[in-house]
Amino acid sequence: MNSEPEIVLLKGNEAIAHAAIRCGCDGYFGYPITPQSEVLETLAAEKPWETTGMIVVQAESEVASINMLYGGGGTGKRVMTSSSSPGVALMQEGIAYMAGAEVPGLIVNVQRGGPGLGTIQPSQGDYNQSTRGGGNGDYNIIVLAPYSVQEMADFVDEAFTLAFRYRTPVIILSDGIIGQMMEKVTLPPFKPRRTNEEILRECPWAANGMGLKQRGPQVISSLELDPAEMEKRNRALQAKYETIQANEVRFEETRTEDAEWLIVAFGSAARISAKAMEVAREHGERVGLLRPITLWPFPEKEIARLVKQGVKGILVVEINAGQMVYDVRLAARQTTIPVTQFGRMGGIVPDPDEILAALETLKAEASHG
Repeated sequence: MNSEPEIVLLKGNEAIAHAAIRCGCDGYFGYPITPQSEVLETLAAEKPWETTGMIVVQAESEVASINMLYGGGGTGKRVMTSSSSPGVALMQEGIAYMAGAEVPGLIVNVQRGGPGLGTIQPSQGDYNQSTRGGGNGDYNIIVLAPYSVQEMADFVDEAFTLAFRYRTPVIILSDGIIGQMMEKVTLPPFKPRRTNEEILRECPWAANGMGLKQRGPQVISSLELDPAEMEKRNRALQAKYETIQANEVRFEETRTEDAEWLIVAFGSAARISAKAMEVAREHGERVGLLRPITLWPFPEKEIARLVKQGVKGILVVEINAGQMVYDVRLAARQTTIPVTQFGRMGGIVPDPDEILAALETLKAEASHG
C-alpha cells in the first residue's frame, strides 16, 4: 500500500470508495441504486479485505444495510453505508435508532429526483430529510455537503472524526452531479485501521465484548421505558446538539466583502451559482456567494452577519422546490430584505443564465419593497 497521497482522476462516487479504504474504515454495508452504485462497485473491485482488512458487504436491502451499520458502529468500528434518495428513505428508522443510542456511523446519500422512485437524475430534494432528522423523535445529525470530487474524498475521514467525536451518525449529502462527474483528486495517504486496544481505549461505551473485566458488559439501546429517564436522555442529546452547533459550523464565502446581493447555495448548485456570480461581477453587479458546507449545523450567524453588513437581497439556489430557503429566511428574520428561492426539479439542473434572471427578479422585488 502506498503511504503517500495519490493524485488520480476519479468520479465522485469512486473517490468516496477510495477514501474509505485509505482512512481506516472497518466495514461497508450497502445496496446498489443509481446514481451511487459505483461506491459499492469500486469497493468490490479494489478488494480492501485483502489489503487493509476492511470488509465489504452487499446487503439484501437498505434496511439491512443501516442495521448492519448500527451493529458495527455499536462495537466502536468505523463503518459506513451509501445509497440514493429512496434507499436512504428506507434507512430512516435505523438512523433514528443510531441517533437515540448515540452510535457513530457514516451514511452517504447521492441524491436523485423524487418524490418516490422519481428519476435517476440529480436533485437536492433530501435537504429537509437530512437536516431535520428524517426518523422519529427529537434528534439531529451532522450533514456535510460536498462541492467537488475532492471534497467527496476529504469528507469521508472528516465525517468519521465527527461521528466518533460526538457519537452520532453523519451524512455526506451529495447528488448525482458530483457522484458521476470526474475530476482530479488527491487521495489521502493510507492510515491503518484501529487496533482492538485503541478501540477499547477510545470507545469505552462500545458493546464489543472487550474489556469486560475492567468495565463489565455494555448495553447500547435507544429504548427507555421510564419517561423521566427518557427525558433525561433527550436533554443530554439536545445539549450535545448545542455543542455541535457552537463548534462545527462550516461554510465558504466568495466575494462577500462588498456584496449587495447574496446567493446562498450548497453542493452542485453552488458550483453553478459561482459561475453566475462571476458573470454578474463582470457586468458590475456586486454579487457574493455563501456556500454552507455543514447543512446541519447551519451557518445562521454568518448569514445574519452579511445581512447586517448591508446585503439588499438574498437568492437561495437549490435543485428542489425550496427547502434550505426556510433556514436562510430564519437567519435573516430580523430584516425586511427579500429572500427568494430559485430551483429546478425532476432532475433538471439550472444553468447560470437562469440564476442571473432570478437575480434580476430579486432586484426588482427589492426596489418595490
